[in-house]
Formats: sequence, C-alpha cells, structure tokens
Amino acid sequence: MTILDHIDLSVRRSESLAVVGASGAGKSTLLGLLAGLDVPTSGSVWLNGTELTALDEDGRAALRADNVGFVFQSFHLVPALTAVENVMLPLELSGRHSARPKALSALQMVGLERRTRHYPHQLSGGEKQRVAIARAFVVQPAVLFVDEPTGNLDQRTGQTVADLLFDINREAGTTLILVTHDHAIASRCDRIVYMDGGRFVEAPPQAQA
Repeated sequence: MTILDHIDLSVRRSESLAVVGASGAGKSTLLGLLAGLDVPTSGSVWLNGTELTALDEDGRAALRADNVGFVFQSFHLVPALTAVENVMLPLELSGRHSARPKALSALQMVGLERRTRHYPHQLSGGEKQRVAIARAFVVQPAVLFVDEPTGNLDQRTGQTVADLLFDINREAGTTLILVTHDHAIASRCDRIVYMDGGRFVEAPPQAQA
C-alpha cells in the first residue's frame, strides 16, 4: 500500500511550514520520514545538509539528537520522571553537560518554574505540553517537528500553548515543520502545504471540487 506518493518538499532554514490535511492524508507519515523516524521505500530525505536515508538507524538517531526537537499531540513524557527530569532527558542521552540548569531554565521559559518537581500525572494537559515544548527547545534544535500540538487541549489552553510555541520558535530562529488540521494555527506559519490522499494538493481538500 502506498501512503505517500510523489512528494517533493524543500524547507528553508528558519522557515515555518504548516502541513495541513484531514486525518489519514499522510501528514504524520511525512513528519516521521522528514525526521528520520521512518525510512521511505524510495527517494531520499536530507536533514540539515546530511542525507538521512544514507544512514543506518544509529546514524539517524545521532543526527536527530544533534539537530532535532519534537512536540507531539500526546506529549510523550516519561511518567516516572519529574518535569525537570523529562526536560533533562534528551541532554543526558546526547551526553551534554549542565543538563539540570539548562532544563530548569527551559521550564522557566515556558512558565513552569514552580512545577519542576511534579510528575506528568500531577500536571494538566496544557502544562504537559509546555514541558514537551521545553524539552524540545532545550537541545537548541536546528529543526523542530510538531505534530498536532493542541489536539488534546481545549480551545483556550490550545491557544495559549500555540502562542508560546510560536513565540519561542521565533526567538530561537528554529526551522519549524508543523502538522495540523487547524487552519488558524497553520496560518501563523510562513508557508502552508496541503495534503490529501498521500499527495500535495493546490488547495485545502475541502475546497476542491
């Protein structure tokens, strides 16, 4: 079964790109390929000047550790770790120094300096997503991949989280690739591409004849 077909995409350094489409359009699959989490059956993927598809699994993981941050709809926090320990994790896995002070600074950046010792089950959905944002930016990534960041949040909390995400990303100058079905969030990016049936289309699918 073909999930993505004839995809050709380039994203400039520091650009923010929204990938919009209905569920099943191939958005998350595309994100996984761009980040090197998955490998295409044909074609090539380049990340920050390196061909991901020429690397083995360990090579792709090392490249992600040095260049990539992630924010997911389902947060992906480790339940047994506190907020600060969750933010420290990517720093520790990549062998970077001063993990705790850097993590504390990142949590302060997202307004959670009073919640550093709380575990995920003690945090609200919006707080969990802010921890995830802090974890993504603490590694100072060249590219940030974001998959439906407000999908599990109510509208007001989602708006707050989106504001925070775009504000920090603008200050950091990170390349942002955002998957969403929310056109209001997508419109805040420099560019929007639309997906339908595993392909890029010229206009939002619902607007096509």
